[in-house]
Amino acid sequence: MDVYGLIGNPVGHSLSPPMHEAAYDALGMDARYVTFEPDADDGAAAVDAAATLDVAGLNVTVPFKRDVLEAVEPDDLAAEVGAVNTVDFRSDPPRGYNTDVAGVRRAFDHHGVERDGAAAVVVGAGGAGRAAAFALAEGAASLHIANRTAERAESLAAEVRSALADDPDTPTAVSAGGLDSLAERVPDADLLVNATTVGMESDVTPVPATYLHDGLAVLDAVYAPLETRLLREAADAGATTVDGAWMLLYQGVEAFERWTGEEAPVDVMNEALRAELR
Repeated sequence: MDVYGLIGNPVGHSLSPPMHEAAYDALGMDARYVTFEPDADDGAAAVDAAATLDVAGLNVTVPFKRDVLEAVEPDDLAAEVGAVNTVDFRSDPPRGYNTDVAGVRRAFDHHGVERDGAAAVVVGAGGAGRAAAFALAEGAASLHIANRTAERAESLAAEVRSALADDPDTPTAVSAGGLDSLAERVPDADLLVNATTVGMESDVTPVPATYLHDGLAVLDAVYAPLETRLLREAADAGATTVDGAWMLLYQGVEAFERWTGEEAPVDVMNEALRAELR
């Protein structure tokens, strides 16, 4: 039996186990998905312990995504993002990946949203914001990062610019500012990602409805509730809306495919995920 799992603290709320186990069942795989909750300062040690236990692959969630960089060999993208959320133990040393980036890209792709040449705006410069920024920078015409603390947005923008400097075929213009910069950027944007937790615990939005418009595609990383105020108001404005469960689904799909070499049963995983959310 192959064992895969998740490390985080806390992990009791995770929706990954039912999503992955539904995929194993659908493909007739002899595999299980389990959770590990080490102490908050033991992320790297937990990866070493998982390797000793012959765990085949791990997902990584808060607060360990940056700590795990020290315990694995990150691929180029994970190193650029500065966070690992998927570990593959089939190589020595274990390889680390960031499938959150694929989660953003594949969520938009699933909804037929064109990313190449787009003007993109990301709200938030934390972990999800980093993944969204790197996901959209490649191929976009422009990327703007807005954050409550403008200095943090500027720091992330500088990292993205540095990564893009190594690829002369990627002409993305990267800028940053505080939340007040959304008034200028969102009305002309093609893509918008809310990578904050605003809207999770109350019916509020990080982006005023007056900035939203027809032709905009909006991804909200919040998945509880599935229909946030931002998505509701975006739909009212004629925008394409993508709920946060799609990002969660596709980061899991990407991890599954890296671990197993099998094509993931996306529809099965999606149904299991949404059943849990319901």
